[in-house]
Amino acid sequence: MARRRRRRPRGNDDRPSANEEIRASKVRVIHPEKVEKEHEVVPIDRALEIAESYGMDLVEVAPNADPPVCKVLDFGKYMYKKKKKEKEAKKKQHTVQVKELRFRPNTDDHDLNFKTRHARGFLEDGDKVKATVQFRGRDMLYTDRGKELLLELAEELNDISEIETKPNMEGRRMIMMLAPTGKGGS
Repeated sequence: MARRRRRRPRGNDDRPSANEEIRASKVRVIHPEKVEKEHEVVPIDRALEIAESYGMDLVEVAPNADPPVCKVLDFGKYMYKKKKKEKEAKKKQHTVQVKELRFRPNTDDHDLNFKTRHARGFLEDGDKVKATVQFRGRDMLYTDRGKELLLELAEELNDISEIETKPNMEGRRMIMMLAPTGKGGS
């Protein structure tokens, strides 16, 4: 069975070299399953013949080995399984996002409670919370009130979070970071 061989441009993709793309002069060939010969070192021309005799592709699986290791397999099926594994691994990982809550130094208790509930939800989802108190104009006189506000927020959420960065001034803003702990939540 003659297989149509196409050359693809080499880019920055993570696809392994296959068939004529393999540049080594000698390779270690791993035959498909259920064959008496496990693997052998042969010239690249012979390796391509072996792959063609099975009606499959020659795929470079370990290009940095000496000599490079190539496997006789169905390239399309190999790439499909590889992408499926990567997709599954990506699905299982959780990226931690930073959610920001903004306050003013004279934020009312009701607004503070409302934003505390939001922060609790973010922390339970595994995200970090960046609490910011914005000072404008004469508000700079009340930096101590801003610090009290942030510490009060941290105290309300201390059952499911810990202070990652204590309240500190950055220009006209006071910032505090809260990170989730493993104890509370869902």
